[in-house]
Amino acid sequence: MSTYSQLPVTFVRGEGVWLWDKHGERYLDALSGIAVCGLGHCHPRVVEAISRQAGTLIHTSNLYHIDRQEHLATRITELSGMKNAFFCNSGAEANESAIKLARLFGHNKGIDLPTIIVMDNSFHGRTMATLTASGNRKVQAGFEPLLKGFVRVPYNNIEAVRQVALNNENVVAVLVEPFQGEGGVNIPQAHYLQELRKICDQYDWLLMLDEVQSGIGRSGKWFAFQHSDITPDVMTLAKGLGSGVAIGACLANGIAAETFKPGNHASTFGGNPLACAAALETLAVLQEEGVIDHAEQLGEFIRDRLKSQLSDVEGVVQIRGQGLITGIELSIPCGVLVKKALEKKLLINVTSDKVVRLLPALIMQQDEATQVVDVTCQLIKEFLNSQSED
Repeated sequence: MSTYSQLPVTFVRGEGVWLWDKHGERYLDALSGIAVCGLGHCHPRVVEAISRQAGTLIHTSNLYHIDRQEHLATRITELSGMKNAFFCNSGAEANESAIKLARLFGHNKGIDLPTIIVMDNSFHGRTMATLTASGNRKVQAGFEPLLKGFVRVPYNNIEAVRQVALNNENVVAVLVEPFQGEGGVNIPQAHYLQELRKICDQYDWLLMLDEVQSGIGRSGKWFAFQHSDITPDVMTLAKGLGSGVAIGACLANGIAAETFKPGNHASTFGGNPLACAAALETLAVLQEEGVIDHAEQLGEFIRDRLKSQLSDVEGVVQIRGQGLITGIELSIPCGVLVKKALEKKLLINVTSDKVVRLLPALIMQQDEATQVVDVTCQLIKEFLNSQSED
Protein backbone atom coordinates (compact mmCIF):
# COMPACT_ATOMS: atom_id res chain seq x y z
CA MET A 1 0.00 0.00 0.00
CA SER A 2 1.13 3.54 -0.68
CA THR A 3 1.77 4.61 2.91
CA TYR A 4 5.23 6.15 2.37
CA SER A 5 6.70 8.54 -0.16
CA GLN A 6 9.99 6.69 -0.31
CA LEU A 7 13.31 8.17 -1.29
CA PRO A 8 14.96 6.84 -4.48
CA VAL A 9 17.48 4.53 -2.83
CA THR A 10 17.63 0.90 -1.73
CA PHE A 11 20.13 -0.11 0.94
CA VAL A 12 21.52 -3.64 0.98
CA ARG A 13 24.24 -3.54 3.63
CA GLY A 14 25.17 -1.65 6.78
CA GLU A 15 28.14 -1.42 9.10
CA GLY A 16 28.40 1.01 12.00
CA VAL A 17 27.24 4.45 10.84
CA TRP A 18 27.50 3.57 7.14
CA LEU A 19 25.03 2.12 4.64
CA TRP A 20 25.64 0.84 1.10
CA ASP A 21 23.02 0.94 -1.65
CA LYS A 22 22.50 -1.72 -4.31
CA HIS A 23 24.92 0.10 -6.60
CA GLY A 24 27.72 -0.02 -4.05
CA GLU A 25 27.51 3.69 -3.10
CA ARG A 26 28.27 4.46 0.56
CA TYR A 27 26.11 6.79 2.71
CA LEU A 28 26.75 8.35 6.12
CA ASP A 29 23.72 7.65 8.30
CA ALA A 30 22.73 10.51 10.63
CA LEU A 31 19.21 9.14 11.13
CA SER A 32 19.94 5.56 12.35
CA GLY A 33 16.61 4.14 11.25
CA ILE A 34 14.78 7.04 12.99
CA ALA A 35 16.59 6.55 16.33
CA VAL A 36 16.39 2.74 16.17
CA CYS A 37 19.95 1.61 15.41
CA GLY A 38 21.61 3.17 18.42
CA LEU A 39 24.58 0.82 18.16
CA GLY A 40 24.84 1.42 14.43
CA HIS A 41 24.17 -1.18 11.78
CA CYS A 42 25.04 -4.83 12.38
CA HIS A 43 26.91 -4.43 15.65
CA PRO A 44 28.84 -7.72 15.86
CA ARG A 45 27.75 -8.55 19.40
CA VAL A 46 24.08 -8.00 18.58
CA VAL A 47 24.38 -9.97 15.34
CA GLU A 48 25.92 -12.87 17.27
CA ALA A 49 23.21 -12.77 19.95
CA ILE A 50 20.42 -12.77 17.35
CA SER A 51 22.04 -15.56 15.35
CA ARG A 52 22.61 -17.72 18.41
CA GLN A 53 19.02 -17.26 19.59
CA ALA A 54 17.54 -17.83 16.12
CA GLY A 55 19.32 -21.17 16.03
CA THR A 56 17.93 -22.17 19.41
CA LEU A 57 14.36 -20.84 19.84
CA ILE A 58 12.55 -17.94 18.15
CA HIS A 59 9.00 -18.04 19.54
CA THR A 60 6.77 -19.95 21.93
CA SER A 61 4.08 -17.39 23.01
CA ASN A 62 3.33 -15.82 26.36
CA LEU A 63 1.26 -18.80 27.45
CA TYR A 64 4.58 -20.05 28.88
CA HIS A 65 7.47 -18.60 30.85
CA ILE A 66 10.18 -17.08 28.65
CA ASP A 67 13.59 -16.89 30.33
CA ARG A 68 14.94 -14.18 28.03
CA GLN A 69 11.87 -12.04 28.64
CA GLU A 70 12.16 -12.40 32.41
CA HIS A 71 15.86 -11.53 32.29
CA LEU A 72 15.12 -8.48 30.16
CA ALA A 73 12.38 -7.33 32.52
CA THR A 74 14.78 -7.66 35.45
CA ARG A 75 17.54 -5.78 33.67
CA ILE A 76 15.43 -2.92 32.41
CA THR A 77 13.61 -2.38 35.71
CA GLU A 78 16.97 -2.31 37.49
CA LEU A 79 18.22 0.38 35.12
CA SER A 80 15.06 2.48 35.36
CA GLY A 81 13.93 2.00 38.95
CA MET A 82 10.57 0.73 37.71
CA LYS A 83 8.82 -2.40 39.06
CA ASN A 84 7.64 -4.46 36.10
CA ALA A 85 7.31 -4.50 32.33
CA PHE A 86 4.94 -5.58 29.58
CA PHE A 87 6.59 -6.36 26.24
CA CYS A 88 5.08 -5.73 22.81
CA ASN A 89 6.39 -4.98 19.32
CA SER A 90 6.47 -1.20 18.77
CA GLY A 91 6.25 2.23 20.33
CA ALA A 92 2.63 2.61 19.30
CA GLU A 93 1.75 -0.66 21.03
CA ALA A 94 3.68 0.39 24.13
CA ASN A 95 1.75 3.66 24.26
CA GLU A 96 -1.51 1.84 23.60
CA SER A 97 -0.69 -0.29 26.64
CA ALA A 98 -0.11 2.83 28.74
CA ILE A 99 -3.41 4.35 27.64
CA LYS A 100 -5.29 1.14 28.45
CA LEU A 101 -3.54 0.94 31.82
CA ALA A 102 -4.55 4.53 32.64
CA ARG A 103 -8.17 3.86 31.70
CA LEU A 104 -8.32 0.72 33.84
CA PHE A 105 -6.70 2.65 36.70
CA GLY A 106 -9.44 5.28 36.35
CA HIS A 107 -12.28 2.77 36.18
CA ASN A 108 -10.90 1.10 39.30
CA LYS A 109 -11.30 4.49 41.01
CA GLY A 110 -14.94 4.70 39.88
CA ILE A 111 -14.39 7.22 37.06
CA ASP A 112 -16.71 6.55 34.10
CA LEU A 113 -14.70 8.53 31.52
CA PRO A 114 -11.03 8.34 32.54
CA THR A 115 -9.26 11.24 30.85
CA ILE A 116 -5.60 11.66 29.96
CA ILE A 117 -3.87 15.03 29.57
CA VAL A 118 -1.79 15.08 26.36
CA MET A 119 0.29 17.77 24.65
CA ASP A 120 0.24 19.93 21.54
CA ASN A 121 2.75 18.80 18.90
CA SER A 122 3.13 15.38 20.52
CA PHE A 123 3.44 12.10 18.66
CA HIS A 124 2.57 8.76 20.26
CA GLY A 125 1.79 6.48 17.31
CA ARG A 126 -0.77 5.64 14.64
CA THR A 127 -3.22 3.27 16.32
CA MET A 128 -6.61 4.87 16.99
CA ALA A 129 -5.81 5.62 20.62
CA THR A 130 -2.27 6.83 20.04
CA LEU A 131 -3.11 9.05 17.06
CA THR A 132 -5.91 10.56 19.15
CA ALA A 133 -3.36 11.24 21.88
CA SER A 134 -0.95 12.78 19.36
CA GLY A 135 -1.05 16.53 18.89
CA ASN A 136 -0.53 16.25 15.15
CA ARG A 137 -3.50 16.97 12.91
CA LYS A 138 -1.82 15.30 9.92
CA VAL A 139 -1.86 11.84 11.52
CA GLN A 140 -5.50 12.27 12.62
CA ALA A 141 -7.02 13.59 9.40
CA GLY A 142 -9.43 11.17 7.79
CA PHE A 143 -9.65 8.82 10.74
CA GLU A 144 -12.43 10.53 12.69
CA PRO A 145 -14.27 10.04 14.94
CA LEU A 146 -11.38 10.18 17.37
CA LEU A 147 -11.62 8.62 20.80
CA LYS A 148 -12.99 10.34 23.88
CA GLY A 149 -11.00 10.66 27.06
CA PHE A 150 -8.20 13.04 26.09
CA VAL A 151 -7.68 16.73 26.87
CA ARG A 152 -4.88 18.65 25.20
CA VAL A 153 -2.67 21.41 26.59
CA PRO A 154 0.41 23.26 25.28
CA TYR A 155 3.71 21.45 25.77
CA ASN A 156 6.05 22.90 28.38
CA ASN A 157 3.19 24.79 30.07
CA ILE A 158 2.66 23.79 33.70
CA GLU A 159 -0.04 26.38 34.34
CA ALA A 160 -2.21 24.86 31.60
CA VAL A 161 -2.01 21.48 33.36
CA ARG A 162 -2.98 23.09 36.66
CA GLN A 163 -6.01 24.69 35.03
CA VAL A 164 -7.20 21.31 33.75
CA ALA A 165 -6.77 19.90 37.26
CA LEU A 166 -9.13 22.56 38.63
CA ASN A 167 -11.80 22.00 35.98
CA ASN A 168 -11.85 18.29 35.10
CA GLU A 169 -12.54 15.65 37.73
CA ASN A 170 -12.10 12.81 35.23
CA VAL A 171 -8.35 13.22 34.71
CA VAL A 172 -6.37 10.13 35.70
CA ALA A 173 -3.00 10.60 33.96
CA VAL A 174 -0.61 12.83 32.06
CA LEU A 175 1.05 11.37 28.93
CA VAL A 176 4.09 13.35 27.81
CA GLU A 177 7.38 13.02 25.95
CA PRO A 178 10.42 14.18 27.98
CA PHE A 179 11.38 15.92 24.77
CA GLN A 180 9.40 16.00 21.56
CA GLY A 181 11.07 14.37 18.57
CA GLU A 182 8.47 14.27 15.78
CA GLY A 183 7.05 17.56 17.05
CA GLY A 184 10.24 19.44 16.18
CA VAL A 185 12.90 18.46 18.75
CA ASN A 186 11.30 20.54 21.48
CA ILE A 187 13.20 20.55 24.79
CA PRO A 188 11.17 21.71 27.84
CA GLN A 189 12.27 23.94 30.68
CA ALA A 190 14.59 22.36 33.23
CA HIS A 191 11.97 21.60 35.90
CA TYR A 192 9.07 20.64 33.64
CA LEU A 193 8.98 16.94 34.52
CA GLN A 194 9.53 17.68 38.19
CA GLU A 195 6.52 20.01 38.23
CA LEU A 196 4.40 17.45 36.41
CA ARG A 197 5.45 14.86 38.99
CA LYS A 198 4.28 17.15 41.81
CA ILE A 199 0.90 17.76 40.16
CA CYS A 200 0.36 14.06 39.53
CA ASP A 201 1.20 13.27 43.15
CA GLN A 202 -1.18 15.99 44.35
CA TYR A 203 -4.15 14.74 42.34
CA ASP A 204 -3.39 10.99 42.37
CA TRP A 205 -2.73 10.88 38.62
CA LEU A 206 -0.31 8.65 36.76
CA LEU A 207 2.70 10.36 35.21
CA MET A 208 3.26 8.45 31.95
CA LEU A 209 6.40 9.20 29.94
CA ASP A 210 6.69 8.31 26.27
CA GLU A 211 10.41 7.53 25.97
CA VAL A 212 10.10 5.69 22.68
CA GLN A 213 12.51 8.15 21.05
CA SER A 214 14.30 9.58 24.10
CA GLY A 215 15.03 6.31 25.92
CA ILE A 216 17.85 3.74 25.71
CA GLY A 217 20.69 6.26 25.84
CA ARG A 218 19.47 8.71 23.20
CA SER A 219 19.21 11.59 25.71
CA GLY A 220 22.67 11.05 27.19
CA LYS A 221 21.33 8.96 30.05
CA TRP A 222 19.63 5.58 30.05
CA PHE A 223 16.26 7.36 30.14
CA ALA A 224 15.51 11.05 29.68
CA PHE A 225 13.59 11.29 32.96
CA GLN A 226 16.89 10.65 34.77
CA HIS A 227 17.98 14.18 33.86
CA SER A 228 15.15 15.41 36.11
CA ASP A 229 15.67 13.21 39.18
CA ILE A 230 12.13 11.81 39.16
CA THR A 231 10.53 8.43 38.55
CA PRO A 232 7.40 8.08 36.40
CA ASP A 233 4.49 5.78 37.11
CA VAL A 234 4.52 4.45 33.54
CA MET A 235 7.22 4.62 30.86
CA THR A 236 7.10 3.39 27.28
CA LEU A 237 10.08 2.27 25.20
CA ALA A 238 10.79 0.88 21.72
CA LYS A 239 13.06 2.13 18.90
CA GLY A 240 16.61 1.69 20.26
CA LEU A 241 15.73 -1.15 22.62
CA GLY A 242 16.26 -3.95 20.08
CA SER A 243 18.85 -2.43 17.70
CA GLY A 244 16.45 -2.92 14.79
CA VAL A 245 14.64 -6.03 15.98
CA ALA A 246 11.04 -5.03 16.70
CA ILE A 247 10.34 -4.75 20.43
CA GLY A 248 8.45 -2.31 22.64
CA ALA A 249 7.92 -2.13 26.38
CA CYS A 250 5.54 -0.52 28.84
CA LEU A 251 7.11 -0.26 32.30
CA ALA A 252 5.14 0.54 35.44
CA ASN A 253 5.73 1.50 39.06
CA GLY A 254 3.65 1.79 42.22
CA ILE A 255 -0.07 1.20 41.83
CA ALA A 256 0.30 1.22 38.04
CA ALA A 257 2.44 -1.92 38.32
CA GLU A 258 -0.48 -3.74 39.95
CA THR A 259 -3.27 -2.51 37.65
CA PHE A 260 -3.17 -5.08 34.84
CA LYS A 261 -4.38 -8.56 35.75
CA PRO A 262 -4.29 -11.73 33.62
CA GLY A 263 -6.64 -11.22 30.68
CA ASN A 264 -6.53 -7.40 30.71
CA HIS A 265 -3.88 -7.08 28.04
CA ALA A 266 -1.74 -9.33 25.83
CA SER A 267 0.55 -9.65 22.83
CA THR A 268 1.18 -12.73 20.69
CA PHE A 269 4.70 -11.80 19.62
CA GLY A 270 5.61 -9.43 22.44
CA GLY A 271 8.80 -10.30 24.29
CA ASN A 272 9.59 -13.43 22.32
CA PRO A 273 13.04 -15.01 22.80
CA LEU A 274 14.53 -13.52 19.62
CA ALA A 275 13.51 -9.92 20.35
CA CYS A 276 14.57 -10.19 23.98
CA ALA A 277 17.96 -11.61 23.03
CA ALA A 278 18.56 -8.58 20.82
CA ALA A 279 17.45 -6.20 23.57
CA LEU A 280 19.55 -7.86 26.28
CA GLU A 281 22.69 -7.66 24.16
CA THR A 282 21.91 -4.05 23.23
CA LEU A 283 21.71 -3.09 26.90
CA ALA A 284 24.91 -5.00 27.66
CA VAL A 285 26.87 -3.23 24.92
CA LEU A 286 25.57 0.18 25.94
CA GLN A 287 26.72 -0.39 29.52
CA GLU A 288 29.98 -2.25 29.00
CA GLU A 289 31.36 -0.04 26.23
CA GLY A 290 30.54 3.39 27.73
CA VAL A 291 28.31 4.29 24.82
CA ILE A 292 25.84 6.52 26.68
CA ASP A 293 28.45 8.89 28.14
CA HIS A 294 30.02 9.11 24.69
CA ALA A 295 26.62 9.97 23.18
CA GLU A 296 26.10 12.85 25.61
CA GLN A 297 29.53 14.31 24.82
CA LEU A 298 29.14 13.86 21.07
CA GLY A 299 25.75 15.57 21.11
CA GLU A 300 27.30 18.62 22.74
CA PHE A 301 30.10 18.61 20.16
CA ILE A 302 27.57 18.46 17.30
CA ARG A 303 25.48 21.35 18.61
CA ASP A 304 28.54 23.49 19.37
CA ARG A 305 29.86 22.96 15.84
CA LEU A 306 26.45 23.68 14.33
CA LYS A 307 26.19 26.91 16.29
CA SER A 308 29.67 28.00 15.25
CA GLN A 309 28.66 27.70 11.59
CA LEU A 310 24.97 28.68 11.65
CA SER A 311 24.30 31.05 14.54
CA ASP A 312 24.71 34.15 12.39
CA VAL A 313 22.93 32.75 9.33
CA GLU A 314 19.67 34.53 8.54
CA GLY A 315 16.82 32.04 8.43
CA VAL A 316 18.22 29.76 11.14
CA VAL A 317 15.83 30.19 14.07
CA GLN A 318 17.31 27.90 16.72
CA ILE A 319 19.63 24.94 17.27
CA ARG A 320 18.47 22.71 20.12
CA GLY A 321 18.69 19.19 21.41
CA GLN A 322 19.71 16.80 24.15
CA GLY A 323 22.12 13.91 23.91
CA LEU A 324 22.17 12.64 20.35
CA ILE A 325 19.00 14.24 19.08
CA THR A 326 19.48 17.65 17.51
CA GLY A 327 17.06 19.96 15.75
CA ILE A 328 17.92 22.91 13.52
CA GLU A 329 14.82 25.04 13.12
CA LEU A 330 14.62 27.20 10.01
CA SER A 331 12.22 30.04 9.30
CA ILE A 332 10.73 28.33 6.24
CA PRO A 333 9.72 24.77 5.27
CA CYS A 334 12.82 22.81 4.32
CA GLY A 335 11.74 19.28 3.42
CA VAL A 336 13.72 19.52 0.18
CA LEU A 337 16.92 19.24 2.24
CA VAL A 338 16.36 15.52 2.75
CA LYS A 339 16.83 14.79 -0.97
CA LYS A 340 19.66 17.26 -1.28
CA ALA A 341 21.46 15.51 1.59
CA LEU A 342 20.83 12.14 -0.06
CA GLU A 343 22.60 13.44 -3.17
CA LYS A 344 25.57 14.18 -0.90
CA LYS A 345 25.42 10.61 0.47
CA LEU A 346 24.12 11.80 3.86
CA LEU A 347 20.93 10.62 5.55
CA ILE A 348 19.05 13.24 7.58
CA ASN A 349 15.41 14.01 8.32
CA VAL A 350 13.09 17.01 8.40
CA THR A 351 10.26 17.03 10.91
CA SER A 352 7.53 19.53 11.70
CA ASP A 353 8.15 21.03 8.21
CA LYS A 354 10.91 23.39 9.33
CA VAL A 355 13.23 21.39 11.60
CA VAL A 356 16.26 19.48 10.32
CA ARG A 357 16.58 16.52 12.70
CA LEU A 358 19.81 14.60 13.33
CA LEU A 359 19.58 11.21 15.07
CA PRO A 360 22.97 9.57 14.58
CA ALA A 361 23.93 6.25 16.10
CA LEU A 362 25.21 6.56 19.66
CA ILE A 363 28.52 5.01 18.54
CA MET A 364 29.28 7.68 15.91
CA GLN A 365 32.78 9.09 16.26
CA GLN A 366 33.84 12.74 16.20
CA ASP A 367 35.32 12.70 12.69
CA GLU A 368 32.08 11.25 11.33
CA ALA A 369 30.03 13.77 13.31
CA THR A 370 32.18 16.55 11.87
CA GLN A 371 31.33 15.35 8.38
CA VAL A 372 27.61 15.26 9.23
CA VAL A 373 27.68 18.81 10.58
CA ASP A 374 29.76 20.30 7.79
CA VAL A 375 27.64 18.82 5.00
CA THR A 376 24.40 19.75 6.77
CA CYS A 377 25.53 23.33 7.32
CA GLN A 378 26.60 23.68 3.70
CA LEU A 379 23.20 22.43 2.51
CA ILE A 380 21.30 24.73 4.86
CA LYS A 381 23.28 27.79 3.79
CA GLU A 382 22.83 26.99 0.10
CA PHE A 383 19.13 26.38 0.60
CA LEU A 384 18.52 29.62 2.51
CA ASN A 385 20.56 31.63 0.00
CA SER A 386 18.54 30.20 -2.88
CA GLN A 387 15.28 31.08 -1.14
CA SER A 388 16.38 34.66 -0.44
CA GLU A 389 17.36 35.10 -4.08
CA ASP A 390 13.91 33.94 -5.16
